[in-house]
Amino acid sequence: MIFGKLKDSLKKTKDAMDLKINNIFANKKEINEIIDSIEEMLILSDVGASASVKICDELREDLKKEMDKSEENIKKLLKDKLISILNVENVEENYTGKRVILVVGVNGVGKTTSIAKIANLEKENGKRVLLVAADTFRAGAIEQLDVWAKRINVPVVMGKEMQDPSSVVFEGAKTFSTSDFDLMICDTAGRLHNKKNLMDELEKMKRTIDKNLPGVKIDVYIVLDSTTGQNALFQVKSFFERTSVNGIILTKLDSTAKGGVVFSIVSELNIPIKYIGLGEKVEDIAVFDSKDFIDSII
Repeated sequence: MIFGKLKDSLKKTKDAMDLKINNIFANKKEINEIIDSIEEMLILSDVGASASVKICDELREDLKKEMDKSEENIKKLLKDKLISILNVENVEENYTGKRVILVVGVNGVGKTTSIAKIANLEKENGKRVLLVAADTFRAGAIEQLDVWAKRINVPVVMGKEMQDPSSVVFEGAKTFSTSDFDLMICDTAGRLHNKKNLMDELEKMKRTIDKNLPGVKIDVYIVLDSTTGQNALFQVKSFFERTSVNGIILTKLDSTAKGGVVFSIVSELNIPIKYIGLGEKVEDIAVFDSKDFIDSII
């Protein structure tokens, strides 16, 4: 069911990729011409120049050893290369203990909605989830998360507008430590990623969690709007330098043909994609699977 939903959500990306690939193979060409055209296609699909060159250099070397240089085999080799880029080694994948997810990202990327979706998904998987509404700088953000929390029947610790976000996180940590919760997800301020005071606040929140929940695993996930293309890479880099981002939540894949940006982000920063948003409903989210993702776009 999830794979079918994924295919439907990625239809725009797949249609764009299919058109470009079909044009490449429409006329008989030399292998080098085909690979050059594939490289151009990848760059135009927001995969990024560096990642595209790397993929095609490896593809060129592989095809030197292959007897089968058919269209189908070239597509297969390309898919294998794309999957390998997204298969970032993730030693924490099977972690089962208590943990905290600090969710970062600029305004408008779908951060609060993604938090609710993840909370709902984890709840359905048997986890006891606590939400913390620490985005105190954006008007309506606290109320928005409260509405979602009530809708999915998950408890939420809320601050007041303009309250110190770290004090809200502190209250959340106290609640988390004294109750039988498995997962705490903290919403954070989403002002522009190049504002130093925001980055300082994010660091402060992480220190608060470290101090008050010793031994509890902390993840920092960044929410990215896939429609922004290469700008998403700049956002990740800014947060990565200051907050130790170790996971990506990719949103709005259902409304863009620019899903290729994930390859440049993963290949440059070695950060795994954790979840992908597939629509507007609370159940429209999935744990990321690289093979399913590639099978849905090529």
